[in-house]
Amino acid sequence: MVTTDLKELAIELFDIGAIKYGNFTTKVGLSTPVYIDLRVIISYPNLLLNISKSLWGLLDQTDFTHICGVPYTALPIATAISLDSKIPMVMRRKESKSYGTKKLVEGIFQMGDTPLIVEDIITSGSSILEVVKDLKNEGLNVTTALVVLDREQGGRKNLETAGLTVKNLFTITQLMDYLLDAGKLPKESVEIVKKYIKTIQAPLKLNNDNNRLKMNLIDRSNQAKNPIALKLFRLMCEKQSTLCLAADYTKSQDIIDLADIAGPHIAALKIHVDIIEDFSKDFVNKIKHLANKYNFLIMEDRKFADIGQVVSYQYRKGIYNIAEWADIITIHPVSGKGIVQGIKDGLQGLSSDRGIFVVAQMSSEGALTTGDYITSTVSDFKDFDLIAGFVCQKNIFTDPGLIQLTPGVQLTKSTDGLGQQYNLPQDVVNSGADLVVVGRGVTQSENKLKSILEYKKVLWEAYENRVKQKSKTE
Repeated sequence: MVTTDLKELAIELFDIGAIKYGNFTTKVGLSTPVYIDLRVIISYPNLLLNISKSLWGLLDQTDFTHICGVPYTALPIATAISLDSKIPMVMRRKESKSYGTKKLVEGIFQMGDTPLIVEDIITSGSSILEVVKDLKNEGLNVTTALVVLDREQGGRKNLETAGLTVKNLFTITQLMDYLLDAGKLPKESVEIVKKYIKTIQAPLKLNNDNNRLKMNLIDRSNQAKNPIALKLFRLMCEKQSTLCLAADYTKSQDIIDLADIAGPHIAALKIHVDIIEDFSKDFVNKIKHLANKYNFLIMEDRKFADIGQVVSYQYRKGIYNIAEWADIITIHPVSGKGIVQGIKDGLQGLSSDRGIFVVAQMSSEGALTTGDYITSTVSDFKDFDLIAGFVCQKNIFTDPGLIQLTPGVQLTKSTDGLGQQYNLPQDVVNSGADLVVVGRGVTQSENKLKSILEYKKVLWEAYENRVKQKSKTE
């Protein structure tokens, strides 16, 4: 588009009252001498269409699968682009529905699709980054954003740092120059605006900003609602270990021997009690003794998934009597929130602290724990006082008092031929992991103690680097 067309658009925006000069406050809380309100363009269809066509003309390539407008002002612009380009839309809601499917992202799409983001104005870029995060949680690949106006206050840099290509119709400087040339604003007002944008940068504030990633474990422990989460936070800090060792052995003595070696260096020992061929009360007594001796928690990775009443029996009854000795259990959310009540019922008469990790994602290839399933899991279970955290592969929740437990970790990326995918320690920690499960990286090692110490060191360093790096971006 030639600059004279942009000048005409700028004049028209001013004439309809979309550009105001005075004393205003922006969305991110900054005082500003100029306020741009593009919501009014919905009452001017020709202008809306011209802006949409002009934005689309900025692109060098148009092989996007969807158009996604940032709610709410950009939605009409995105809709106009979609209708004109014949590219379907997806819509990211500002909040998930509290009924029905509880979707956060509406529309028909597949993992790997590439939506184009459309936004009216960028100041800090936070609105776009919030949308991008939710789209990526659905498995969508976002690379490009079209913007009507860049206020030149740090938003473009924040978006480009996040890996996005940004195309804009106007910068605030260009817009002011067009209005000055057209006699719409006096020179002194334009100079005030230019001086303002050179001196005032907008802080990046995300509504879903994951503060937990930049907080240390002790500070987060103070926000834990669940007593086991509190213990884990402080235990991890005390032992400088975020290692949860998976002792997936079928013989009880093998588990005891490994726990005796690993005990001083781990935060938790994870077992599958129903694969132990010689399970006995003696085994329970021995593993509890080692947990007390070396100060680690016992996790039974049962992944309860039935209705509440059945789960209550599975938890408290039978030969395993898991409620009596397991500090932590895992559950699938598929049967609904009633499963938590089932666990509570199974704890009647017991005074020991207990915690639950809810499986929101799995590390196996082709797992169906994606999209709305993840969103609904976090929304439905995050506020129960029995919930210590979530089992997941990436950063899907914001509450710093909850713990992200991530399995599928080895020192080299690999698969096991049965669908299990292993990721690097640094990658999972940067993706939000607080407590990290390591299994075969230790159990199949010839020198188990050496491997335990190596994983402990690498994971703790990754945690410390995450906190430092996040703090530097503040």
